Amino acid sequence: MSEQPPSTGPANPGRRQLTYAVLLCLAGAGLALYAATRTWSVEITPRPEPLSALRDAQTGGGLLPWLPALALVGLASAGALLATRGFGRRLVGGLLVLVGLGVAAGGGYGLTAPERGETSLHWPVLCGLGGLLVAAAGVLTAGRGHTWPAMGARYERVRPGAPATGHGASGAVATGTGGRVEAGRTVAAWDALDRGEDPTVN
Repeated sequence: MSEQPPSTGPANPGRRQLTYAVLLCLAGAGLALYAATRTWSVEITPRPEPLSALRDAQTGGGLLPWLPALALVGLASAGALLATRGFGRRLVGGLLVLVGLGVAAGGGYGLTAPERGETSLHWPVLCGLGGLLVAAAGVLTAGRGHTWPAMGARYERVRPGAPATGHGASGAVATGTGGRVEAGRTVAAWDALDRGEDPTVN
C-alpha cells in the first residue's frame, strides 16, 4: 500500500493578509507616483501675432512638490511592513494611513484647482485612487498587523568550527564529519593532481 503525501493545510491567514497589505501599498504608491509625474495642466499664455502662445506644462509634482515624496514614503513603507512586527508594524500602518490620505488629498486638489488652461483630470483621479489604496493598506495593517508573522531569516551564518550542513544537488542533507569535505584535504588533493599523482592511492 503506497504512502499518500501529507495534505497541505489552509494558508496562514496572517501571512495572506500581510501579502495583501504589501501589494496594496506597492500598487497604490506606485500608481500615485506615476500619476504625479504626468502633466496635470498646461497654462497657455497668448502672445501677439505672429508669435505662438506660450505653453507651460505642470506635472502633479510641479503643482505639489511634496506629492512625489509622499508616494515614495508609501513605497518604502511596503518594505517596512515586512521588516517590522507587533506594535512597530501597527505604527507603520498608522503612517500609511496618513500618507495615503495626504496623497489622496493631493489628487483632490488637482481636481478642484482653478483652471488656467488645459487640464487633464484623469491623472489626479488616478493619484487619488493610489492614495486610497495606500490608506486601505494602512488601515488593514493598523488593525491586524500585530497578528501577522514576521519575516524570517532565510540564511543563517555558520559559526567557525561548527559542523557543516548542506544540501547536495539531489536535495539530500549531509551533516557531521562524515558528509563534510574539509578544505585542507581538498587543497591537498588538487596539489597531488598538479604533481601528476593519484590522490585516491594511499
